[in-house]
Amino acid sequence: MSTEFTPPSQDTIDALRETVNGSRDKLLGELSELVAIPSVAWDSFDPADLERSAEAVKGLLSELPFDSVEILRVAQGDQPGHPAVVARKAPAPGYPTILLYAHHDVQPPGKRELWNTEPFEAVEKDGRLWGRGAADDKAGVMAHIGALRAFFEHTGEEPSLGVAVFIEGEEEVGSPGFEDFLREYREQLAADVIVIADSANWEVGVPALTTSLRGVVGGIVELSVLDHSVHSGIYGGPVLDAPTLLARLIATLHDDDGAVAVAGLLSEDDVEVDYEEDRFRADAGVLDGVQLAGTGSIASRLWTKPALSVTGIDVTDVATASNSIAATVRAKLSLRIAPGQNPKDAGEALRRHIEDHAPFGADVSFSVEEAGPSFRADTQAVSSQIALWAFEQAWGRPAVKSGMGGSIPFTATLTKAYPDAQILITGIEDPDTRAHSANESLHIGDFLHAVTAEALVLAALAEQGRANAE
Repeated sequence: MSTEFTPPSQDTIDALRETVNGSRDKLLGELSELVAIPSVAWDSFDPADLERSAEAVKGLLSELPFDSVEILRVAQGDQPGHPAVVARKAPAPGYPTILLYAHHDVQPPGKRELWNTEPFEAVEKDGRLWGRGAADDKAGVMAHIGALRAFFEHTGEEPSLGVAVFIEGEEEVGSPGFEDFLREYREQLAADVIVIADSANWEVGVPALTTSLRGVVGGIVELSVLDHSVHSGIYGGPVLDAPTLLARLIATLHDDDGAVAVAGLLSEDDVEVDYEEDRFRADAGVLDGVQLAGTGSIASRLWTKPALSVTGIDVTDVATASNSIAATVRAKLSLRIAPGQNPKDAGEALRRHIEDHAPFGADVSFSVEEAGPSFRADTQAVSSQIALWAFEQAWGRPAVKSGMGGSIPFTATLTKAYPDAQILITGIEDPDTRAHSANESLHIGDFLHAVTAEALVLAALAEQGRANAE
């Protein structure tokens, strides 16, 4: 692609904005219909709902002038694989192709009593749309569809820009078939620019381009002290129970400041913007009196330094506990690694730390179950410049270039599969979205801004293609 960027005309900008704003009710209605489908890809949920969700997305995309719209999948062992929706329209000579990614599967709703509304019934209230998947990531699906509608309406039925759409159906279970899917359907997904609509904006009313992502290493630590559990009265004293020793082991993972204390992990304090402490406390719901962990700027602690959490422990329930010394205990660890850190090296560093800090000679092991690379964007690339311009046009203020503490491991997979493609990670969510939690919601105003911004990106890439073809 050329490195030159000429924005579309003001008439085009105004027309796209007007089209998107005029489609508000239609877009929210279709998004609500998608929210009503409990498309959870976990094995414990009905797979028929995931199929219904894919069919609904296919139906929406089939209304647009694509060359093909298909539901595709790759087998995983003896299972047929989760349904993804892929659409493609070939470019004219000299024009680039853009790939729009989102996912139609969602997180489980969790406990109903924690929700103020029915999880799978979209409710519009206080300028937001509430419901599971209303933001993560069915809003991403509808942002693509709304932007494409506006773009196609403005340019006619045969725009020369190449467009591919990939709506995945297994992102919330870790995208286990992603690499196989790319190998199988590489040509259908090939693109010059890839837009991943699965991130967050800086705050309500302030857009953001995600410029970095931390990688992730997840695994299980198992600690044993006995070959079977024994009576806590008869044997208690000389032998400490496994949960107590696990607590001592976990305590070694952080220093006295709360920073990760695992040797061999990268850590940087180099960010363009900071995250004010008061805002972070409010966004995260930190209780009064709780001290923040780590050192350096809060933004660096979130984006460019490692973070390590215990996300689960297998131990006897209090309600069913007997007076015995537990022989074995397991815990699940989630390590977020800084951009540039090799996840294999990080996993090995964590394993060494756990083995070297086994308390009282306990038998410990650590097995890696998940390893995802980090990501760092090229903010000088023409696609990034187009996106930043489009955000400012849509929101009426400059976008923030921010990191993201979370991980999107398949971003690295896309980079490997399409090394010449420029990747844009854009946001539908905001700090109040509560994705993966009860009471998930979408800010409607920012959603419409996001649709407008994407339509402008499409128009700008089409203009660039026109200049290249002339």
